[in-house]
Amino acid sequence: GSGDETTEFAVVLFAGMLVHSLFAECVNRAPVLVLGNANFVKKVVFPLEILPWVTMGSALFHAGVSLLVLFTGLLVGSLGIPPTIVFFPLVIAPLVVLTMGVAWFLAATGVYLRDLGQAVGVATTVMLFLSPVFYTSSALPERYAWMLSINPLSFIIEQSRDVLVWGRPPQWMGLLGYLGVSVIVAQLGFWWFQKARRGFADVL
Repeated sequence: GSGDETTEFAVVLFAGMLVHSLFAECVNRAPVLVLGNANFVKKVVFPLEILPWVTMGSALFHAGVSLLVLFTGLLVGSLGIPPTIVFFPLVIAPLVVLTMGVAWFLAATGVYLRDLGQAVGVATTVMLFLSPVFYTSSALPERYAWMLSINPLSFIIEQSRDVLVWGRPPQWMGLLGYLGVSVIVAQLGFWWFQKARRGFADVL
């Protein structure tokens, strides 16, 4: 009935929000991570590169809480929890790697560009509406499909819904390709962080 459809829509929406929130929480906080911990910069021994990991840990914890809410919704809405949920960590892992790369890049750049945080906040909000969160990618007119394809969140959102809601296994080749790109992004972000950190103490 319509109640089931409403529950289904809510769960589908929630799964999309969960993925976007994980990304946005880390990326939005990244530009001020080093600025907000300036006292650590002066300490030679402190590994500054772990700061984005701390944020990621907190974001993953929030995602875990959201998952419990999602499972409750599935049970209450009598949709049932599909066995494919066991694949969710494998679906989200490539996004975690990608997000870390972006966070390292923004954390380093934010030391030099103080207004970066505001721009990033706008960008993550725009990404929310350009992601298949409030709609599915199949519902979008074809002429706009390219916007979803260039958005790194789209694929992971769709895959998350497949394993969390629809009970479909992930697209392994797609995830593997995504992970490959994510590892490159993470390495570049980390490289830039290590390169830029030499000037942190002078700027702060």
